[in-house]
Amino acid sequence: MNPMSRLMIGSVLVLTWPAAYAADGQKIFSQGGQNPAAMACLGCHGADAKGIAAAGFPRLAGLPAAYLRKQLDDFASGSRQQPVMTPLASALSAEERTAVSTWLAAQPDDVAPGKRRQQMAADATERLALYGDWSRQIPGCVQCHGPGGVGVGEHFPPLAGQPAIYLIAQLNAWRDGARRNDPNELMVGVAKAMTDAEVTAVADYFAQAPRQEVTP
Repeated sequence: MNPMSRLMIGSVLVLTWPAAYAADGQKIFSQGGQNPAAMACLGCHGADAKGIAAAGFPRLAGLPAAYLRKQLDDFASGSRQQPVMTPLASALSAEERTAVSTWLAAQPDDVAPGKRRQQMAADATERLALYGDWSRQIPGCVQCHGPGGVGVGEHFPPLAGQPAIYLIAQLNAWRDGARRNDPNELMVGVAKAMTDAEVTAVADYFAQAPRQEVTP
């Protein structure tokens, strides 16, 4: 094969690789991975990947790919534990975890509109969510997770519109040490400083945050 032919074949592979990768991600989400133990994601997270609130299954659609990939990697390595997700993530290959994360990040979802803080701090729960309580070293949730809790980058996922059951479970996991995969253990300290009532109230607050439909 002459050098020009090799170059042309290489160019075709580079150009078609992203589309093939996205298709693999969709297949993994809807049908599961190559390993039979890696079952389809839609059974728990919904056909549209927007989660099933009543069961406490979070939305995945539109979350940053890097965040999703990190969580799958952490489940697979055991640094984040969850009875269902740990074995499922472990059954996915590294390539499959990247593919499904990339595909999910590209899916549309309802996004909470950004709001000015002074428009929202009407009660103790809102004050904690927006401003925190620095006497207990609790920053406002939106200071890391963005206006309205829409999420920021790969380390601060969206809170707005996630099921309250899921958010409570994650805060309690930070508190009891079942989850410890955050940078600098920031969430561990925050969650441990919160009372049971505050955990429930803040989770309910973000679960009911105003949202607007975004057209892809």
